[in-house]
Amino acid sequence: MSENRTKKFIANSVVTGMYQGVALLSGFVVPRIILVSYGSEVNGFISSITQFIGYLLLVEAGLSQAAIYALYKPLAEKDHNRINGIVSAAKKFYYQIGFIFLILLLFLSFIYSAFISITTLSRIEVTLITIAIGMNSALEFFTLAKYRTLLTADQRTFVVSWASIAYKICYVLIIYLLSYLGWDILPIMAVAVLAIFVRSIILSEYTRKKYRLINFNVKPDTSALNKRWDAFFLQILGAIQRGAPAIILTVIGQNLINVSIFSVYNLVLQGINSILGVFNSGLASSFGNVIAKREDDVLQRAYSEFELGYYILITIVYSVAWILIMPFIRIYTSGISDANYDIPLFGFLVVLNGLFYNLKTPQGMMVMAAGLYKETRIQSSIQAIIIVILGGFGVYYWGLYGLVIGMLISNIYRSIDLLFFIPKYVTKISPWKTFFRWVYLGLGFSIIVYFGMHLEIAPSNYLMWLVYAAVLCVVSSLVIALLSLIFERKTVLFIVYRIKALFS
Repeated sequence: MSENRTKKFIANSVVTGMYQGVALLSGFVVPRIILVSYGSEVNGFISSITQFIGYLLLVEAGLSQAAIYALYKPLAEKDHNRINGIVSAAKKFYYQIGFIFLILLLFLSFIYSAFISITTLSRIEVTLITIAIGMNSALEFFTLAKYRTLLTADQRTFVVSWASIAYKICYVLIIYLLSYLGWDILPIMAVAVLAIFVRSIILSEYTRKKYRLINFNVKPDTSALNKRWDAFFLQILGAIQRGAPAIILTVIGQNLINVSIFSVYNLVLQGINSILGVFNSGLASSFGNVIAKREDDVLQRAYSEFELGYYILITIVYSVAWILIMPFIRIYTSGISDANYDIPLFGFLVVLNGLFYNLKTPQGMMVMAAGLYKETRIQSSIQAIIIVILGGFGVYYWGLYGLVIGMLISNIYRSIDLLFFIPKYVTKISPWKTFFRWVYLGLGFSIIVYFGMHLEIAPSNYLMWLVYAAVLCVVSSLVIALLSLIFERKTVLFIVYRIKALFS
């Protein structure tokens, strides 16, 4: 990749890493505060309604991805007239979507409170908390979505990350301080909405100073967003992956305690995804830039190196997660007695599902970089159907176990599908090369897990848990590095060289 793309990648990775660290702490701290101060049922309710609101966000209908894709070429060519037309169209659509979202949010708040019973909250409190949580997303449409789209397409996600760091810190401080003062959950969630304006101000000021030729008020070029409805199916898939489990548990399981249990285990996966997100931040835009310039040799070489590097990373991370998930859950839920969170088999299934979810990340990134939304909508729909049907039946007959098995099967299907799709339509690299990586890295994963599970690991606090995690990461890295050097020495050395170049 060019020097300019490399510099942006470094900036994106470093600042995104900082943001993911803050988001990771926030993701663990806020639910813990709610669990201790307000109980598992309220935590389950907040997790459940957050996922329902996530489905309302489908009104965006792939607009963000379509706008980002449309901006790749004019940004590369510095065609400001074209850029202005696209960002103006994006702004117009975001405002329309914002009003539609508000109407749907009000409708959801009344329906949810009418059908879901929560012993610790009144129906009016459930309604108002739902509106308060949803207002974060509503304000995004009106204040910062258009800036985020432009900055992401221009490989400047580090700016979005800086703004998001400020937002997360304010959000956590508000919830911590007000809960410490003994406020009820309703006014806390209402006040926490104000934190979103910190991010909006930062992004708007940066965009105004950096992009002086950008004008959001010119005639909208709506034709540039013709991939919007094709991206809709990818948006649905993402929403189902994130939200279906909690919604299925709420609607079919009728048990907010189980929603809380699932959300606590899911915190581990969200934390892992935050870490992994550091290493692919902004890469879809970088690869989109390469594809737009038709640099095929660069694409093949860079993609192959990224794929192997990413697979090495997830093998190390998830082998350690398999060994340490239950010790972490036991520490995190200590002192909470209104639900049983110690379910080892469920924990192992959650980790295995997370591994297969991330197995398709390199290929999924290329779908976005190449704008292949229409070409993948059938496969995306099949995956959505699998998780809804198998997850629904699974919850009904086997509870939490059935749910995660349905999710696992859907991710296995999608990983196999993309294994053959991306080489055929984008990279032109043999899919058997990727499959071979799955096999030998899967062997490494099995070796680490087998020996790790025979160790007696029972840390009594987070510090001891981190010590175990550090030691296991080192051991796992040595095992996986050795296997990788045996089977793909040349590519591994290229990756090492690239990493050295990035930090030199």
